[in-house]
Amino acid sequence: MAYGVIADETANERLAVRVAGVVQGVGFRPFVYTLAQRLHLRGHVGNDTEGVFIEAEGPRAALDVFLCALDLERPPLAVIDSMTAAPLPVTGAPGFSIMPSDASGPPAAQVAPDAATCEACLDETTGGGGRRQGYAFTNCTHCGPRFTIVRNVPYDRPHTTMAGFAMCGDCAGEYADPADRRFHAQPVCCPACGPRLSLLSMDGSALLTAGADPVAATARLLRGGAIVAIKGLGGYHLAVDATHPEAAARLRAAKHREDKPFALMVADLSEAAGIAEVEPAAARLLRHPARPIVLLPRRTRHPAHRIAEAVAPGCGELGLMLPYTPLHHLLLATLVRPLVMTSGNVSDEPIAYRDDDALTRLTGIADVTLTHDRPIHLRTDDSVARVVRGAPTLLRRSRGYVPRPVRLPITLRRPVLGCGAALKNTFCLARGEFATLSHHVGDLTNAATYRAYTEGVGHFERLLGITPELLAHDLHPDYPSTAYALERDGVETVGVQHHHAHIASCLAEHGEREPVIGVAFDGLGYGDDGTLWGGEILVADLAAYTRVGHLATVPMPGGAAAVREPWRMALSYLDALGGELPGVAVAQRHAHAWRPLREAVRAGVNAPLTSSAGRLFDAVAALLDLRDEVTYEGQAAIELEQVAQRGEVAGYPAEIAEDPVLTLRGADLVRAALTDRLAGVGTPQIAARFHAGVADLIVNACLLVRERHGLHTVALSGGVFQNTLLLGRTLDGLTLSGFRVLTHRQVPCNDGGLSIGQVAVAGARDRR
Repeated sequence: MAYGVIADETANERLAVRVAGVVQGVGFRPFVYTLAQRLHLRGHVGNDTEGVFIEAEGPRAALDVFLCALDLERPPLAVIDSMTAAPLPVTGAPGFSIMPSDASGPPAAQVAPDAATCEACLDETTGGGGRRQGYAFTNCTHCGPRFTIVRNVPYDRPHTTMAGFAMCGDCAGEYADPADRRFHAQPVCCPACGPRLSLLSMDGSALLTAGADPVAATARLLRGGAIVAIKGLGGYHLAVDATHPEAAARLRAAKHREDKPFALMVADLSEAAGIAEVEPAAARLLRHPARPIVLLPRRTRHPAHRIAEAVAPGCGELGLMLPYTPLHHLLLATLVRPLVMTSGNVSDEPIAYRDDDALTRLTGIADVTLTHDRPIHLRTDDSVARVVRGAPTLLRRSRGYVPRPVRLPITLRRPVLGCGAALKNTFCLARGEFATLSHHVGDLTNAATYRAYTEGVGHFERLLGITPELLAHDLHPDYPSTAYALERDGVETVGVQHHHAHIASCLAEHGEREPVIGVAFDGLGYGDDGTLWGGEILVADLAAYTRVGHLATVPMPGGAAAVREPWRMALSYLDALGGELPGVAVAQRHAHAWRPLREAVRAGVNAPLTSSAGRLFDAVAALLDLRDEVTYEGQAAIELEQVAQRGEVAGYPAEIAEDPVLTLRGADLVRAALTDRLAGVGTPQIAARFHAGVADLIVNACLLVRERHGLHTVALSGGVFQNTLLLGRTLDGLTLSGFRVLTHRQVPCNDGGLSIGQVAVAGARDRR
């Protein structure tokens, strides 16, 4: 940060200060005003399309304190990326004022993410006794909706979906008072002038008479087993009482969601600890202003609530989140039990966020809807996180984190759009040093999701004032995001290999520019040789990579069908070992299809080769009789991890062939697992030994690469590293071997982080 030079301790000076970052909509201007008053400085502060501008005049000593305090005492939601100061002529004008916002110029100011209700607003809502007691939309400059309601910058009320709510006299007084925490809080409102709740039937008709409490009525319906569509910050949730077996089962059937766990919302940390193991780092993550869903080990002994089996069938983890709006707090306080809060959609569709769309799409699923009249401008799903080795790790980066940018290790020559992947899609817009990753978009093979994707790209371009000149896309010709890039006029496009983008995303979030050993383990990605990669060892920097190793390839029987049916991968690996052995249960279960499919594999009919680590995990899950078919992505691997015995030290051995590149023999791990299976070793022990064997194989490959290339840093990326058992063993092995290890924290390791990797690669190549 450059503060300029101030020459005289006592003489008055005047500075022009420019602050960039998340400094709009977070109480930064009243903070500056109050600070200037305290230090007896003169001048003004205001918002414009680039951030906050300040002119401050006073003695040098006071200005020094002012500049330091801007950073050290900033409001809790403010983030300062840069601050500069330059001398101006002294004017001698009295007083310090807050100027009207300047909307001229191209947008460059950052919009703040949505933030959970602060303690002061919660106290007002639940027990303050004032005009906002029981009000579901209480907020201030330290909390409330931001990104989901903003239409344009600078972030002022006319540019938000609050524009239609004229402030009453009391709210206007708070809004205009620099000493009030609601000073220039754009969503400020109260029951007299703000949004209102309604409880409606799914045909849109009101269910309550005037004066009735929609929250109390909703709680009664939930206790009775109703499915309620609840409008939140970024869209609609489908809610049921999590302790009501019939309601949870009915919701699962209505959403066509066979096995994937539902997320739960609990009232507070105490209730969370009653049903899950909540370590201190997890407690901090649960209470983060972003309020993500946090994956936690399920409490199996004496849980405080008996969670219905249909909530998370057969799952050893629960996804919990704390309330993040006043409405959530009021509802949970009335219900006094956990709520299922899952996205308001049918599986694979985008979340409903417009009121008319919600009534149309959720009819037949929800019985009633608890809604309100504040529009949502952009749908935004809940974020998902977990704690790994005491550190928070994002698995889905969305509400509460977006649109906070990530600083790149390079300065881009031209604005870049990273178009992302096909599944777990995000896109990324970048200019200069900063890359803004989008909210979670989802599966682009769904037509409605693809429309949401194109609309989202347009909104971000307008909001950030970025017109990309370079579009980075995946090499896979059938990805909808690739088609989007290639069909867009007036821009240059660059293809980025899938696994290089994974490693680059990890390098980007760590500010790393030098070459590393990149381990990219995931499901499938299009290789530059036309085969399907997924178990890759790369030597890579941001601009380039060399494939120096990979898992040995095996066929995928039936192509994409093998992703949905892991037993096919068991067949493939068994065939690679010389055919099935007597007594293998998976072969017996599929005896009618086994022989013809094996012959097709041997003939190379619809059996593309893959080096996928995800498919290796699928094969072992099927061999251990855990999962022959999956109903959601990664299900077989998740169940294999959950069943594994903790504390197992031994890992199955596997060979690495060294010419011409390292070839990691995953089939050796399958052989060892099968041998133990036939010898009667228990599934938990086999699963643990398999995980340890994969980790050891990665470590051994990295040691060989270090010998050849002299590299001592390893970057781990790809969806397989969502597996905490594998990640932990790999981290231990690499660290003990003297490696510096980079893992994901801010950006998902799965395909949700791919777009920022595409930006980093395209930008680095463009600089060359």
